[in-house]
Amino acid sequence: MNFANITTQSPAKDLIANTTEIMNKETVNNIIERAIDTGTSVALAAAIFIVGLIIAGSVRKAIVKSSDKSKRIDTTLASFFASIAYYGIMAVVLISVLGRFGVQTTSLVAAMGAATLAIGLALQGTLSSLAAGVMIILFRPYKMGDFVEVAGQAGSVKDINLFTTVLATGDNKKVIVPNSSAWGDVITNYSSNGTRRVDFTFCIDYENDISTAMKIIEDTLREDGRVKKNPDVFTGVMAHGDSSVDIVTRVWCKSGDYWGVYFDGMKNVKEAFDKKGISIPYPHMVQVPR
Repeated sequence: MNFANITTQSPAKDLIANTTEIMNKETVNNIIERAIDTGTSVALAAAIFIVGLIIAGSVRKAIVKSSDKSKRIDTTLASFFASIAYYGIMAVVLISVLGRFGVQTTSLVAAMGAATLAIGLALQGTLSSLAAGVMIILFRPYKMGDFVEVAGQAGSVKDINLFTTVLATGDNKKVIVPNSSAWGDVITNYSSNGTRRVDFTFCIDYENDISTAMKIIEDTLREDGRVKKNPDVFTGVMAHGDSSVDIVTRVWCKSGDYWGVYFDGMKNVKEAFDKKGISIPYPHMVQVPR
């Protein structure tokens, strides 16, 4: 046996063994430290996410409940703002969570901003209708059931959402008007006020007595229970036409009775004229012999 070799090799083996043991301890310590750091980051990220989720949900519920307490805030508008608030808070929470794992949130926010700009440009018309829908729901130029004229279309309002207004015309056609067109044009609401004025024009022959004709018109229209007593029925001579004296008549009624008063008034006055001998001129054709 070579004792010299044993003597020279033992210290080297001990050094290697000690080094290996130290490296193993350092590796274990590094692993433990990384595990602790990772666990801490995961725990904090989970805490941030849970707290953010609770806050976002609470804010959304608070906004929705506010619509129940205030008549000025529409339910649709409240739900829209509640969704914006919810997803806005969750976006901030998500960025914070990713930041706990070392993600460069600055570049992420820049990318999200660029994507939002691109989407906004692509959906410019849609977003315009969305903004107009918010204004319509907020300021309420018309509401469900009103008879309106918007963007050249007339009908009863059947639905108002964030993008379109749905009308039903008099012959029951469904007309969908983009809110951008409705808000950007003149809006005429025939149901906004409780009363409306009904205008008539009656033509009588020049040979008829004007005062008698006017009294017949007034008495006939006053018999309609839908015609208001105050203001009273108004009659006046509007024009001297080519073949007739034109008498304008104005009465007031509830907005919902407008067309009924108009149609019945035209019929009843004509029948009263016939009974009292008041003639309504109409074109005649005269054949002249050659």
